[in-house]
Amino acid sequence: QVQLVESGGGLVQAGGSLRLSCAASGRTISSYVMGWFRQAPGKEREFVAGIVGSGVWTYYADSVNGRFTISRDNAKNTVYLQMNSLKPEDTAVYSCVSRTGTAITRTIHSYEYWGQGTQVTVSS
Repeated sequence: QVQLVESGGGLVQAGGSLRLSCAASGRTISSYVMGWFRQAPGKEREFVAGIVGSGVWTYYADSVNGRFTISRDNAKNTVYLQMNSLKPEDTAVYSCVSRTGTAITRTIHSYEYWGQGTQVTVSS
């Protein structure tokens, strides 16, 4: 089993930046695809970003592409989401996810492990 714990959420003004961290434990995640989903109140959970085990390939939702950067430090068993130029519509609970497959997917059910989430609130 893999346990994922997010941190770094908070309140920030529009245009600001925030860096989320996801600390994994229980297993080494170096070969796992990792990613982030988010869910705003009253809305469906949506894919935000994904990264392959080696870190060489990443994929982003159109809504965050160019503003967010996903990265990983396998030596620390940690994944990050750097969020810049934040907008009020980025307000959501952000969850770290992991899958044992090798492909980045945007499908909720393809991810086996989920963190509890961290709240990101962007004020206007």
